[in-house]
Amino acid sequence: MKGFVHLYTGNGKGKTTAAFGLALRACGAGLTVFFGQFIKGQKYHENIATQKYLKNIEIKQYGLDCFIINKPTTEDINAAKKGLAEMKKIILDGKYDVVVMDEVTIALHYKLFTLKELLRIIENRPKNVELVLTGRYAPTEIIEVADLVTEMKEVKHYYQQGIKARKGIEY
Repeated sequence: MKGFVHLYTGNGKGKTTAAFGLALRACGAGLTVFFGQFIKGQKYHENIATQKYLKNIEIKQYGLDCFIINKPTTEDINAAKKGLAEMKKIILDGKYDVVVMDEVTIALHYKLFTLKELLRIIENRPKNVELVLTGRYAPTEIIEVADLVTEMKEVKHYYQQGIKARKGIEY
């Protein structure tokens, strides 16, 4: 089966959720999935559910804490670079049918690694690996190499009314 490159980007909610939906569907079809999360270091309930119930999906986080309101530290940069190197090996190995690079475009936005490094991984991946990229601020170069691009657009969100992230819904 030929693998394609998906990109879920934009300022709206749902990019990671869409990637997990695809991962769940792939798992149901007997495919193996690796879900690497850049930036994120805290536990999300989808990670817990996956570890508990879905053995075809492996998740690893390459973030330490959410620095989005601050500047990334040297430790954040090192964690992302280590994650990119590990994901490169995972992708090139071809062991997984589907590989998700969650929040990878946010990592690019914060210059945790270079666009050139990511493009090289995308271009050199085995042609049977389905690759899913998520995150805001996707650069034009990533949009151009992707086979499928979905932009999540925020029209209205209850966060604007001061509603905090809710267990099981946003995390």
